[in-house]
Amino acid sequence: MTRLGKYHVALVGVAALILLMSLVRIASGQNDITSSGTFAAALLLAVPIGLAGLGGLWAERAGVVNIGLEGMMVLGTWFAGWAGYQWGAVAALLAGLLGGALGGLIHAVATVTFGVDHIISGVAINLLGPGVTRFLSEVLYKEGTPAGDAGAGITSSPAITSPAPSISLPLLSDGPDLLGKLEGTHWFLLSDLAGILRGLTHNVNVLVILAVLLLPLTFYVLWRTAFGLRLRSAGENPWAAESLGVNVYLIKYIAVVISGAFAGLGGVFLVFVSTKYVEGQTAGRGFIGLAAMIFGNWRPGGLAIGASLFGYADGLQLRSTGAITSFFLFGAVLLLVYLGVMVRRTLARPADLAATTAKDYTLMAVAAVAMVVLFWLWLTVDQLPNEFVFITPHVLTLLVLLVASQRLRMPKADGVRYRRGEQH
Repeated sequence: MTRLGKYHVALVGVAALILLMSLVRIASGQNDITSSGTFAAALLLAVPIGLAGLGGLWAERAGVVNIGLEGMMVLGTWFAGWAGYQWGAVAALLAGLLGGALGGLIHAVATVTFGVDHIISGVAINLLGPGVTRFLSEVLYKEGTPAGDAGAGITSSPAITSPAPSISLPLLSDGPDLLGKLEGTHWFLLSDLAGILRGLTHNVNVLVILAVLLLPLTFYVLWRTAFGLRLRSAGENPWAAESLGVNVYLIKYIAVVISGAFAGLGGVFLVFVSTKYVEGQTAGRGFIGLAAMIFGNWRPGGLAIGASLFGYADGLQLRSTGAITSFFLFGAVLLLVYLGVMVRRTLARPADLAATTAKDYTLMAVAAVAMVVLFWLWLTVDQLPNEFVFITPHVLTLLVLLVASQRLRMPKADGVRYRRGEQH
């Protein structure tokens, strides 16, 4: 299949997904499934996850496992809040980038220079980030300090002086609110398209646009430049890259520092949304970003899909607890489609039937049972308890990784200890 063909398949997949969401909305009566409010919230929630995942992609493509993204995000939030209340949004952006990059530098020193196990170093960063920021808050935000007089507390900074602006994209959400009026009609498919477009284009924070642009930029740098080729070769076979004159140590340092900067940028976004630093505001998004990166098979496009999925689940549960039950119907329909594809593939030709293994039959049987269970849950459960609603994004993370794990292909030297001149 050509590259153009892949894009066509992706567009058809998106169209089919929107059609399915519209059908589920009509069947369940939950208009929040495709409302502009849900998609606006999903966009805001997906950006920090996507930025954290982008950071993980840079590090792991260079062969360094980075589970310290959460700690780097925490550093980014604190430094953004500290600089933002004093000097404004630009200072918050730069300080958050530097705070996350500092966490990445510590991780690079530990793993690249001293050969510390990547997982151990990442866990240490995750412990170090909240500890350092709490210490700094107790020193700089306590009562009697300038920050304390400006409204800071031990667990929060003062509000930033000039938060990043929001804009509406021209022709779609700028001017008369035509999309809003069309969304309000609740017509099949048309109102769903209007709600999705309005949510993604109306009052968009400029940092959201920056984050979206970073995805194609990352793809271009890593897959279309000589530097990107060297970086990816360091993650696939650093000894072969070394034999060709690549400075693998330097490449890994650059990648991990950039990784931390991206995680810090995700923290900056959280500060811009809440207008200040608040202790614990990352709420595990660094780990979910890592899961989105793995779900995306270490590729920017797949990462964007994973971050969007988690952001949508989180946004929907914030907008409407009742709409979460529609996931049961949505999952049942997806499983029905999966079963149809598997049965068609199996019975289309005798050769396919002969090649079908016991594992394939088992998967189809499990999918059929799960489809029936999900449909039954949708018919019988009116509203989930708040505790289950709250953990929906995290459960979805585990389920997606479970399904995606069948087709993953990580960089071959990801997490491998590298020493110049040694033979692997």
